[in-house]
Amino acid sequence: MLLPLYLYLILFLSIGIIILHLLPKLGEVGKTASDFLCYAPGIDLALAYFMLIPLMVGSIIASWQGVGVALLAEITTLWIWIFAHESIHNKPKTNIHRTLSGIVGKWRNHLAVWITALAIPIFWLVRFGEIIIYPPLTWLIKLPKYETKDWVNVSRQKFEGLIGYDLIWCLYCDWMTGVWSLGTEMLRNVESFWCPIRFYSDKKCENCQIDFPDVQNGWILADGNIEDVTKLLETKYTDNQEERSWFGHSCRNND
Repeated sequence: MLLPLYLYLILFLSIGIIILHLLPKLGEVGKTASDFLCYAPGIDLALAYFMLIPLMVGSIIASWQGVGVALLAEITTLWIWIFAHESIHNKPKTNIHRTLSGIVGKWRNHLAVWITALAIPIFWLVRFGEIIIYPPLTWLIKLPKYETKDWVNVSRQKFEGLIGYDLIWCLYCDWMTGVWSLGTEMLRNVESFWCPIRFYSDKKCENCQIDFPDVQNGWILADGNIEDVTKLLETKYTDNQEERSWFGHSCRNND
């Protein structure tokens, strides 16, 4: 049962790869479909096809063993694509992984790269939070809505010289940074709306201000009182406000 499952999943994933490569060559309709799959929500569907659906199928057919087989099929298909992509493209004189391997050592560089793949479930959880948890807040308390395709997308496949191994990891980072940045932006609204109070640790305030600028740009000092907090909330948020964003958001230019 496990071997046929493994082979069928490789076939399933390979068909998806072939479709992705053929779409841009199928005229205007194909190009439109290809572009759709590079931006949310299309990119979510494409990545679910390659990452989540095989795991679901594997778990349904063979429980946890099936999940392991699905992971093995995904990794196998990835390597098949890497070798195929590098074999049909002219390799540049240098590339990212070869350069970094020369700096830190080949096995260290490649092992470190694959360790980063362990974070993929974390980014999927963040993405699901953006899709499921945040939207109700835009309706209930008028937190700002976001055009997710401006954040969650991939475009590094257009960069000249990225081939095979370099390309797939750069696309991973492309998706990862967009998902994380959007999640951080949403958290700025959540934190400033419910808890605009600076931390007692100055070091924590310093560390967090990069992702949460309101720490230094409006939150109440840690030695303040609750009346200060409620007064700030009444100043920053009104009944007729269209969007209740974090204090440094672009929609607050007139504050």
